Amino acid sequence: MSSTDHRKVRLIIIGDEILSGRRQDKHFSTMVQLLSQRGMHLGGAEFISDERATIVATLRRSFASGDIVFSCGGIGATPDDQTRQAAAEALGLPLALHPEAERLIAERCADSARRGQGSADMLLPENQQRLQMGVFPVGAEIVPNPYNKIPGFFIKDHTFMPGFPVMAWPMMEWTLDTRYASQHHQVSRVEHSFLAFSLPESRITPALEELERRWPGVKAFSLPSMGDGGHAHIDLGVKGEPAAAAEALAYLQDEVIRVGGQLNPPEK
Repeated sequence: MSSTDHRKVRLIIIGDEILSGRRQDKHFSTMVQLLSQRGMHLGGAEFISDERATIVATLRRSFASGDIVFSCGGIGATPDDQTRQAAAEALGLPLALHPEAERLIAERCADSARRGQGSADMLLPENQQRLQMGVFPVGAEIVPNPYNKIPGFFIKDHTFMPGFPVMAWPMMEWTLDTRYASQHHQVSRVEHSFLAFSLPESRITPALEELERRWPGVKAFSLPSMGDGGHAHIDLGVKGEPAAAAEALAYLQDEVIRVGGQLNPPEK
């Protein structure tokens, strides 16, 4: 993202099945990967239940943030799918059948009928129920779904997608490349790290704090490890703009040596 655009990219995962462990989330790692390929990064993620009030409260806060948000789950037509309704409530907007969504869902029903599955008659109760998946907050735009044509929706920098990865991931890519192409590779960010040995984390903490004071755009990190059969160590590193990160890295390595640590494992 550009230096003038401080909006975060965030991810919201909706579904009791994730919180209960019946299904494992796969969206988080994919979102990180898709953003990284485009020179962007994930600024936060939330996992929430299917409860309507919870979704409404989360989306009210999220819409007010101005961030770029991707939401997965809860846009089907069964009673536990509450995301479409919650988004409308959070925005104070009515729901309405989107004309383009109606056309695409009818196409999907016709495609299925040609394969001998169901009917293309959109007046049938089951097809009327399918049309509920095209009922979005008024003013929303569709997000195309190449898997089965039943679209997601986009409103106020929020992209709402199904929970199924085979549908959601192409929709994520389309949105990033169509709506946010101008934000690709706008900020050059690097991450450097190294292992420090024979050093308690508390002894290097003052250097981490000083590093972030000297280089305000650089974030330092410290990840201690017990070594798993080898030597205990700390994975130390920096993230930020390349030139500043390189200076901060050199400073941090020098500080490890200065306070008595080592950059190589001690000999057994």
